[in-house]
Amino acid sequence: MSATKPRVLVFQHIALEHPGVFRDFLREDGIEWDAVELDEGESIPDLSDYDALWVMGGPMDVWEEDAYPWLEPERRAIREAVVERKMPFFGFCLGHQLLAQALGGEVGPARTPEIGILKVDLTEDGRTSSIFRGLPAVHSCLQWHGAEVLRPPAGARTLAASPACAVQALGFADHAFSIQYHIEITRDTVPQWSDVPEYEQALERALGEGALAAFEADAAAHMAEINRNARRIYDNFMGIVHRVRARAA
Repeated sequence: MSATKPRVLVFQHIALEHPGVFRDFLREDGIEWDAVELDEGESIPDLSDYDALWVMGGPMDVWEEDAYPWLEPERRAIREAVVERKMPFFGFCLGHQLLAQALGGEVGPARTPEIGILKVDLTEDGRTSSIFRGLPAVHSCLQWHGAEVLRPPAGARTLAASPACAVQALGFADHAFSIQYHIEITRDTVPQWSDVPEYEQALERALGEGALAAFEADAAAHMAEINRNARRIYDNFMGIVHRVRARAA
């Protein structure tokens, strides 16, 4: 890449699930990023124009190709980025599941759906992983998922877990990472996502009718901690991006 600063490509699956607080970090660092709204029919650009790929969450499931035919081209692009180009990659929630599936793992309905402000535990691999450097071994995050990685792909390392979900984070080689949970959240996240029918229904099934107010309050109470951890993960990821660019120069 000839640009002095890296460029980030973002796959989005619904307008409300964007990079969240990571947008502030990118702006502060003067890093350009382009979003492709796959659910609106936007085309995947040439990956050679970018230095990193982020894949966000969404209300659809990875096995719903009939309803969302762009899922297979997205998986192909993820394989190209991670396996062929060895491009730094980060996936959030659906993006975590898509990484696992694209590389040959198995994704299915969660045995116990997780919704709320919950904790994840870094595994031994996670505690030594470059993406989690500087994070506490147990940290809070926002969970809102009804599917999970049932079997990681060959060669991937499980970096975090919770009592209800054995694969909360994945690492592949030294450049591709993903998390089942959300650390990109802002104060708008819970109220905005609760307007998505699939998310609203999952929230009420898991926490009961009228649980939204308590969820919003819990998210607000943990916001500073989660944003602080997000900044650390972002800094760690951009360090990986710079190292990959330096090797390619």
